[in-house]
Amino acid sequence: MNKKTSKLNRKSSNRIGDALASMNTETRYLTPIFGTLASDVEMPNKKLNEDPVEPQVAAEIIREYLKTEGNATQNLATFCQTYMEPTATELMAENFEKNAIDKDEYPMTADLENRCVDIIGDLWHMDPKEEPIGTSTVGSSEACMLGGLAMLFRWKHLADKAGLDRHIKQPNLVISSGYQVCWEKFCRYWDIEMRTVPLDMDHLSLNMDTVMDYVDDYTIGIVAILGITYTGKYDDVKTLDKLVERHNKNNRKFPIRIHVDGASGGMVAPFIEPELEWDFRLKNVWSISTSGHKYGLVYPGVGWVIWRSKEALPEELIFWVSYLGGEEATMAINFSRSASQIVGQYYMLMRNGFKGYKEIHQRTIDVARYMAAEIKKMGIFEMIEEAKQIPIVCWRLREDADVNWTLYDLEDRLRMHGWMIPAYPMPENIADVDVQRLVLRQDFGMPLAILCVNEMKKQIEILSSARVVLRDNEKNAKPGKGFDHSGR
Repeated sequence: MNKKTSKLNRKSSNRIGDALASMNTETRYLTPIFGTLASDVEMPNKKLNEDPVEPQVAAEIIREYLKTEGNATQNLATFCQTYMEPTATELMAENFEKNAIDKDEYPMTADLENRCVDIIGDLWHMDPKEEPIGTSTVGSSEACMLGGLAMLFRWKHLADKAGLDRHIKQPNLVISSGYQVCWEKFCRYWDIEMRTVPLDMDHLSLNMDTVMDYVDDYTIGIVAILGITYTGKYDDVKTLDKLVERHNKNNRKFPIRIHVDGASGGMVAPFIEPELEWDFRLKNVWSISTSGHKYGLVYPGVGWVIWRSKEALPEELIFWVSYLGGEEATMAINFSRSASQIVGQYYMLMRNGFKGYKEIHQRTIDVARYMAAEIKKMGIFEMIEEAKQIPIVCWRLREDADVNWTLYDLEDRLRMHGWMIPAYPMPENIADVDVQRLVLRQDFGMPLAILCVNEMKKQIEILSSARVVLRDNEKNAKPGKGFDHSGR
């Protein structure tokens, strides 16, 4: 071989080597991780990896890890939305990097937030003449906190004006014992006594016969719940408003106001029961909160709170930021957060319109009512809620059911097959009553409902014919007090 041929061969070999190296660089991210060196990559636990991991390898390892959680659609414990249209998801992803608090930097996002407040406020019959004000929040827990803080600061002003010593005893908040844990957090964080009106089997929402017995001069307000987490039932806000109005006429120094925690029902009632009076049509309803990520149909991470007037929101809770050459009010507890959830909420409002929301909610309720009817037909359950107002079904074992298993056993059996339908004790005063509850969302259609009901029947048959019961009937089989599936 002459020198010229040898040189050509070396050049050709080098080109092939370079091509192979380039090909390996381009394709190494596209190959499956299993059966390759990449499968040796460890998931970091308490300390960082020493070396970086290729993006597709890291994503695939995490994806496989998360698959063990189960199917979110079969999670009938959560109120939170588990589906949005791909178009909505894409639009939200395009806005992940925007910080919603930067209203001067992202004025169009701030405008969409204001539009959402106005649209939701219109559904709740706010009166523009009263100069209402509202904001987005990170879920309805923050919205409830803000509603509670406004009540607290208003009461402080009233107490100081009346010469009441605010330090003799704690201010208090009145609410039913079916409250969601965010209210307990609020009272603990701000040193407020939580006065809970007990539920009983004849009063599975706020007891209007006794609620005013819990009110005194140190009461900052009363919370009405539009969709109690345990059962889905609505508090009778209209009757409460009448009771509060009567109280206020006799106690002008310390008028009581109502905050409506509409986490679930706040975005259902306007479409399904527009004639129901629970909102700003009532004189003493001064603030309302809701979860955009429940029946507002947005992925988890957004809530809303609106005050009926400037008087309802003390000035101390309002902060001002630059916005389009002027100033914009902000009153959120959280600061930096993605604008994607606001964009997602506006998309859903624009995309569905009034008729779209009504159709989605009505169809979801219809499916829930089918499931309630099928569960009732089984003959061993006493129905507590049959999706009368929101898509929630709740039941207990009948006293004459004559079975050797508990609802906790049924919960376990269903979980083995992917269905998450929680069992839990009711709140104080009726904590000896065990119930089971399912919550339906827009992505849970009739075919899945039929599958779920059939699985329930199958697992009940297995439990009833089993020689060994999976759990005993002791109370220690129950979850603790903090059990919650409301998804604030």
